[in-house]
Amino acid sequence: MAVPSVMVLPLLVVVFAGIYYFYHEIIHFMSKSIVQNKVVVITDAVSAMGNECARLLHEGGAQLVLCGPNWDKLESLQDSLCSDSDPSKTFPPKLVLLDFSDIDRMEDVITEISECYGYVDVLICNGSMKVKAPVQSLSLEMDKIIMDVNYFGPVTLAKGILPLMIARRTGHFVIVNSIQGRLAVPFRTSFSASKHAVQAFFDCLRAEVEEYGISVSTINHTFINASAQEATPSLSQPTNALWAYILSKFTTHGVSPKSLAYEVVRVVNRKRREVLLAHPIPWVALYIRSLMPSFFFSVVAAGVKDAAMNQQLK
Repeated sequence: MAVPSVMVLPLLVVVFAGIYYFYHEIIHFMSKSIVQNKVVVITDAVSAMGNECARLLHEGGAQLVLCGPNWDKLESLQDSLCSDSDPSKTFPPKLVLLDFSDIDRMEDVITEISECYGYVDVLICNGSMKVKAPVQSLSLEMDKIIMDVNYFGPVTLAKGILPLMIARRTGHFVIVNSIQGRLAVPFRTSFSASKHAVQAFFDCLRAEVEEYGISVSTINHTFINASAQEATPSLSQPTNALWAYILSKFTTHGVSPKSLAYEVVRVVNRKRREVLLAHPIPWVALYIRSLMPSFFFSVVAAGVKDAAMNQQLK
């Protein structure tokens, strides 16, 4: 008996909802078996993505070391995790104050993290600092701060944890980077530069540490739930060009913190070397940048000129 056409759409909705539910249930189950008893460090646990990741891994029985620049928020997260879980099946998270902009304190931070359990199984580097502005309005001091937070901080921490992993001949670096580590866009010069540097460093590290059984994974994602500020047109965001359409797809169709946290769990499980978490438009832009660079550069330049012209007409 044929299904009435009016019933097709509701049935499809039910089917896809069921698939979505079971998919997340499977991922939730996997998180418990994958990370149980493993020492996992999250460098920015107080961020939206870090918070979701901490909850998922804590439920899975990981021995968490939660880091972040705000001690009150770290304690609040610790209390929340402990109150919502079974103490017989989970471990109380340990806390370490970490601010990547304070490079001089990194040696003490590395010592604190190392002393928590004596080793590290998984290091999740997810801290980041964003700045959107024309290059001529950014001071060199701001450029240095961005490089400290986005590049020198994670690299210093990774180098400090590396000997622990080499000694045990096991470990996993998970770098939550950005699609701008693969594709630079205007008015984000310092941010894109720092993310390109991170991508290059950990690509090199991956090859160097493979002989020790250490994995290196990079997750390049689009914007995390773009804020209203980033979605609002401005001088640094053109309004009447093809590039405006492309850029809007970067900023308004980001990934949710929870989706990114689930992706981290999948990466820990499969040890995938590289993941690009993006919607179709950023994917297309990335391929155009590689296959037709002249066309890509022309589109980007046209978008910048359009923004400047609109500003002059105001």
